Amino acid sequence: MKINARFRLQVLVQNSLFVVLLIAIAASILYLTRDVKTQWDLTQGKRNTLSQASLDVLDEVSGPITITAFATTRDDPEGNLRQMIQEFIAPYQRANENVSLAFVDPREDPGRATKAGVRVDGELVVEVNDRRENLSTLTEQELTNLLVRLMRSSEQLIVALDGHGEGRLNKPANFDLGDIGARLEAQGFRTGSVNFAVAQDVPDNASVLVIASPRVDLLAGEVNRIKRYLEKGGNLLWLVDYESLRGMEPLADFLGLDLIDGVVIDPAAGSQRLPPTISLAYAYAEHIITNRMNATNTVYPFARRIAANEDTDTSFHFTPLVEVARDGWLETSGMMNAELNRDSDVPGPITVGAALERDVGDGKQRIVVIGSGRGLTNEYVGMLGNMDLGINIMNWLAGEDSLIIIQPKSRFDLALDLSRGALTAISFGFLIFLPVGFVVAGGLIWWKRRKS
Repeated sequence: MKINARFRLQVLVQNSLFVVLLIAIAASILYLTRDVKTQWDLTQGKRNTLSQASLDVLDEVSGPITITAFATTRDDPEGNLRQMIQEFIAPYQRANENVSLAFVDPREDPGRATKAGVRVDGELVVEVNDRRENLSTLTEQELTNLLVRLMRSSEQLIVALDGHGEGRLNKPANFDLGDIGARLEAQGFRTGSVNFAVAQDVPDNASVLVIASPRVDLLAGEVNRIKRYLEKGGNLLWLVDYESLRGMEPLADFLGLDLIDGVVIDPAAGSQRLPPTISLAYAYAEHIITNRMNATNTVYPFARRIAANEDTDTSFHFTPLVEVARDGWLETSGMMNAELNRDSDVPGPITVGAALERDVGDGKQRIVVIGSGRGLTNEYVGMLGNMDLGINIMNWLAGEDSLIIIQPKSRFDLALDLSRGALTAISFGFLIFLPVGFVVAGGLIWWKRRKS
């Protein structure tokens, strides 16, 4: 083929046109995708992606979220501190464009750091709706809980009945509620107790009263004080034991409840290597407390049935929250029998939790009754989704409907643990087999070319 000036010009024009078209296509793609924000998180625990709970909280925040990081510019053994903070806040900024981050070097502006109450290098000052709080632990759960606290319109008080062996919100024993109490305080609630031997009535500023499975009978006068609290529209969480109501039968009548004696037997618990006296949630009601519990199981040790008394005229609207033991029953004989007695037992599914609501004045009165006094105790609240359910109940009772969330999940892929055999295989693979493979492949290619 003869190459002349005309051919060279033709090739030059074709190549130039190809380059121009390629640049035009690339520019068009960039222009069309300038507002598209798509990412893929391939880590096992999705540690670069916020949990749905955090995303829900960010959706509820109205107005800007201002974050000021008081961090020096020096590097520490774990890496650049400012870069670590930037990477930590980046998912929040992607989820909510109103999240802003600014850095201040506390060495260059010590007065501002002192005024902000900063104590450690890398501490954050988060401000929402003219309310601010400091954060020194950079985890999603801590920051999301901080945002929840800042969003609360006011600090709310939750009090637990005391003096009868009830579970307490600030104690660590197995039968206490200290774990859930600590989580509530982390989310901006204030917890306390009320003992009728000292106090005449439930405090007027209490948002919720908790009665957590008394172990001795209440006096008639104490029950009347609780009834007065309910008559005035007070909110209540009542954790009922399966053995006895401890003198609180008048409360059940006032609420229009039929609390049949007996313990739930759930054969399905065996699949989780649990005894049949621990019931597993079978179904949740369409209720704001449980709408997000569909993918999370919960357990109810030694549960009893919670039902509405059809013969009682009450103004409360009864909603069954949780059903358990689809293939089980309510054992009413007092014996832990292995089979259903259709003459005396109640076949499943059994309702073990209910929400009651009614209009009182200009507001709503809310009550939750759980037929498992142990389900929210320190012994069992860490199992499956019990903590999530407990926090959702408390938020609903306190009127914080918009903050009913599933707690952010912890990340579990922060370290790569390999066995000795896996480490040996990787070492031999990269240091011996891979280089030898390249040498052999190169030799074969050289020999093939030489032969041809």
